Amino acid sequence: MENYAAYMAYTDHQAGRLIDSLKASGELDNTLVMYVIGDNGASAEGGLEGTFSELASLLGIQLGLQSTIKRIDEIGGPESEPHVPVGWAWAMAAPFQWTKQVASHFGGIRNPLIVHWPRGIKAKGETRTQFHHVIDVVPTILEACKIPEPTAVNGIKQKPIEGVSMLYSFDDAVAKDRRTKQYFEMFTNRAIYHDGWVACSRFGVPWETGGREGDFNKAPWELYHVDEDFSQADDQAAGNPERLKELQSLFLEEAKKYGVLPLDPRLSERLDLRNRIAGEPRQSWTYYGNVVRLPEPVGPLLFPLGHTITAEVVIPQEGAEGVIACAGAFSAGWSLYAQGGKVHFAYTLFDIANVNIAGTEALPVGKATIKTEFTPDGSKTGGGSLKLFVNGKAAGEGKLSRTVFRHGLEPFEVGRDSITPVSPDYKGKGAFPFTGTIDKIQFELTPTK
Repeated sequence: MENYAAYMAYTDHQAGRLIDSLKASGELDNTLVMYVIGDNGASAEGGLEGTFSELASLLGIQLGLQSTIKRIDEIGGPESEPHVPVGWAWAMAAPFQWTKQVASHFGGIRNPLIVHWPRGIKAKGETRTQFHHVIDVVPTILEACKIPEPTAVNGIKQKPIEGVSMLYSFDDAVAKDRRTKQYFEMFTNRAIYHDGWVACSRFGVPWETGGREGDFNKAPWELYHVDEDFSQADDQAAGNPERLKELQSLFLEEAKKYGVLPLDPRLSERLDLRNRIAGEPRQSWTYYGNVVRLPEPVGPLLFPLGHTITAEVVIPQEGAEGVIACAGAFSAGWSLYAQGGKVHFAYTLFDIANVNIAGTEALPVGKATIKTEFTPDGSKTGGGSLKLFVNGKAAGEGKLSRTVFRHGLEPFEVGRDSITPVSPDYKGKGAFPFTGTIDKIQFELTPTK
């Protein structure tokens, strides 16, 4: 939590620099500033004990308290991605119920909005209570700037903007709400707001990120009159069944209208980017040269599927070292690299399944073909065996007990490992660029039997 508070202070300082620059330019009073406090409620994906790696938690892996205690002095450094425990998240969402990810309750969706525009707003230092949604920000800007909603951008016809401008409320504190209804849904946590009432249904808890089971259709519904009960403390579902039924029907109408259906309770499973690809998923990827850098989701999607990596390289007379290809980071990732005159493969997974496969064959001078073969073992953990080859000759083998389909926010790269090192073998060597030449590197999925 200390780390989180420090980052908030840093973020606030950077926002202040922007405001200061507008002030120095003389344009602050003529600038519409809209500052949303937070992106949802506080996040509870850190688990009951907190975690040293948010990514692990999002992938359904709870590392446990001892993992954090062991590395507690590293929190806040470049090789940490910690997350607060549920208790802290719940406290930060007070006085509302629940947290981020729970779209059914205000603890997961309600945020303050600061609006500053002295030349455009007569009122100062006042609050507004009209109900609005983040999709209303763009219509507000368009109306303030007197710019019509675009019907086409670069020749592409646009869907109509579904938001409502908030400009009407800026100088009229008692103006009647222009957004009278709004649905919310995330992982089947769902709610509908209509004319001061909210009907909502929660399924599961946000810290259980993998393998959510049960029938969300059986999750109970609650009803709150939020005009009079802003923190959703008084559930009126039992005493007002007709209104609840009316709002449940309205949720389905809005869900059908805006493409919310079908509902899906899964979380970590939906992070698998293969589920988001339109058309036939790719089976192979080919790149050329030593400098390739792409977000992992648009690079080769390999693990936990069977696959091969084949790199055609040129080794100079003095030998070569460096990263041939990699994806991910210090916490989770894979890296194919040359060191000590041999090829190596590292797979890092939150210190619970880290593997380093050292090569057994020296890399020859001149043209060489370096290949890896990963064969899954059929286990639920995505494990399997990985073999190394140099010019068709076996050059090392190892067992990966566990693999994942996503390795964080760091990129897929050819020819270097730019941010944090996947393998501690080359920690302190910067990006550890490959000193040979990569003519071509190909990634291919192997057909399942």
